[in-house]
Amino acid sequence: MTATKSVFSVCGMCTVRCPIQVDVQDGKAVRVQGNEFSPLKKGLCARGAAGIALEQDPEKPQTPLIRVGERGEGKWRAVSWDEALDYVADKLKGIMAEHGPRSVLWSDRGGPFPDLHQAFMRGIGSPNYCNHDASCARNVQHGAQSVIGVGRKMVAYDLRNAKHIILQTRNIMEAINVAEVNAALDGIAGGAKLTVIDIRGNVSASKADNFFLIRPGTDYGFNLGVIHALIYEGLYNKEYVEQFVDGFEQLKEFVKPYTPEWAAAETGASAEAIVDLARQLSAAAPSVVWHPGWMVARYNDSFQVCRTAYIINALLGSIGAKGGLPFVNAAKEVGRKGLKKLADLFPKPEEKRADGVGWKYPQFDGGPGLVNLAYDAIVTGEPYPVKAYLCFRHDPLMAMPDPEALKKKWAGLDLLVSITFSWSDTAWNSDVVLPLSTYLARESIIAGKSGLKPQFFVRHRAQEPTFDSKADWEIICGLAKRLGLDPLAFETIEDLWNYQLQETGVSIEDFKAKGFVELADKPLYRPMSEIKLPTPSGKIEMLSGKWAKAGHDTLPPYVSPARPPQGMFRIAFGRVGVHTQGHTVNNPLLAEQMPENVAWIHTSRAAEMGIADGDLVEVFSVRGESGRIRAFVTDCVHPEALFMVHGFGHKLPVESRAIGKGAADHELMPGGLESWDKGGGCLSMQEHFVGVRKI
Repeated sequence: MTATKSVFSVCGMCTVRCPIQVDVQDGKAVRVQGNEFSPLKKGLCARGAAGIALEQDPEKPQTPLIRVGERGEGKWRAVSWDEALDYVADKLKGIMAEHGPRSVLWSDRGGPFPDLHQAFMRGIGSPNYCNHDASCARNVQHGAQSVIGVGRKMVAYDLRNAKHIILQTRNIMEAINVAEVNAALDGIAGGAKLTVIDIRGNVSASKADNFFLIRPGTDYGFNLGVIHALIYEGLYNKEYVEQFVDGFEQLKEFVKPYTPEWAAAETGASAEAIVDLARQLSAAAPSVVWHPGWMVARYNDSFQVCRTAYIINALLGSIGAKGGLPFVNAAKEVGRKGLKKLADLFPKPEEKRADGVGWKYPQFDGGPGLVNLAYDAIVTGEPYPVKAYLCFRHDPLMAMPDPEALKKKWAGLDLLVSITFSWSDTAWNSDVVLPLSTYLARESIIAGKSGLKPQFFVRHRAQEPTFDSKADWEIICGLAKRLGLDPLAFETIEDLWNYQLQETGVSIEDFKAKGFVELADKPLYRPMSEIKLPTPSGKIEMLSGKWAKAGHDTLPPYVSPARPPQGMFRIAFGRVGVHTQGHTVNNPLLAEQMPENVAWIHTSRAAEMGIADGDLVEVFSVRGESGRIRAFVTDCVHPEALFMVHGFGHKLPVESRAIGKGAADHELMPGGLESWDKGGGCLSMQEHFVGVRKI
């Protein structure tokens, strides 16, 4: 047995990408832990610790596959990498020759490495790079842009220095970002208060000083009540508002009817508690973080929920403040050169996007677009046909509502390619499966992380792949070579890294000590007076000038959410600490920790239906789709809601640990692809009702 060596790398079990160090013995990873040198992390979550099980799991694609039966039939031909890449490249050439480069669509799960993917799409000449965010965080991204003119990641959540933390559509303790969890716990240990607003008593709520169990779909109303109290009780930061806020008088007039008493009647919270919360926030200001949300593809007005969270932060003077939402720094803000972008190897395509972002919807961010709207072009051919689709680490058939409707839209594709490290519904329905090496067995491009103390970081390969898989850069550069995209056809990862590091003053050797390179000696808090906001007014906008120009009202009247039909529930879903949506449900270790989900049903509703805790029930949609699941009877969920953890109900025969376990919430959302928030762009995945019957 050889001596153990440590390799600094980056986790890949979710989109957060935590810094890790991997112990390697005899060429194999034997232990994964958090990077001991990183200021961002302390420890590792259960999913990260299960990475070795993923690497060794035989129930994943082991070699490139080309479909030989019908889509979804599960009939494949195992091929070499050369044949697979030749096949994909030849198909792309034929499609682009007939329909143009714009006919190619890409989607991924975002994160810190999209520069490589965007470079590939630019190289072939397609504007249609997308990510998963239409079913996740587009509403909060656009909420930030509509208020402060920049995206959500351009401000930090300074939880460690906060005096009051508010979690709304953000379950920090279960939808885990290890850095945020640790920072929040440190803040609480330092005296910060925690407020949680949710439709169920989640783990975050168990640690709260204030917990509001509100009626599903009324978050916007709750926030309007808080804004009313802040303004009409004189609790807002008047000097800050006068100096940095545009449209305050319009906001004041708009919220006049939305009193705390009105909000109480709408949400189920008490008026006294809403006013008391506003007073607590004022006392803690400006060191307040009202988190604007993470997974916000929920309701038809979730964009407004996110917007009003930013507005509350602005009224408290928290935007730009230490302990609040300070603006992050990239390399240039600390006097350094940033990474050389791979996307700049090619000119930006001039063709308009298939999803309408940037022209039909000029207010929306054109970076990752709205992939759900791009699917419509496959069906309609408008504004032009989309004929090829490459999915990278993305499983839309699990992530988006009404998967059968989505399969029908994809029927118009001439090529569907899945690049994945595990089986997924999307991979099973693809024409080609290209097995991606797990994060333990691949390198990735160098990434930059903006923050109060910005850094560059890199993923190193800890071991060689167990099966016949390849790294992301090997797959994309291999396709680039076959498509004549010579600037992107890097032969080695070192060549690629050296390209990125040009003019940065940083070398590959500099990453060996810690796995990352910090670009500043200490955190930099830039005062609000030095920040130039790119909003039309140059200030924090209560009414967005950009959205107004696009014909969209960013202070619309509140519309009370529909109550469930008699005997039914509003479906709700969320996360849990041991799984990443459906990606980890078949993981050998994590499947043991949580093999199936349960349906949270309020005690009173369960009693009406004769359902006891642990009973097997059938949950069914208004159109008749159904799933079987065990009941979890509890007082800790709103009576109108039926909640389940997302990602279960797998049906693939290749997933022996996950098949037939629990129910799939997204299959109970008929017509859900057409239900989306016109303000922020996200799908409205909790605007659906389900029934329950005991089996």
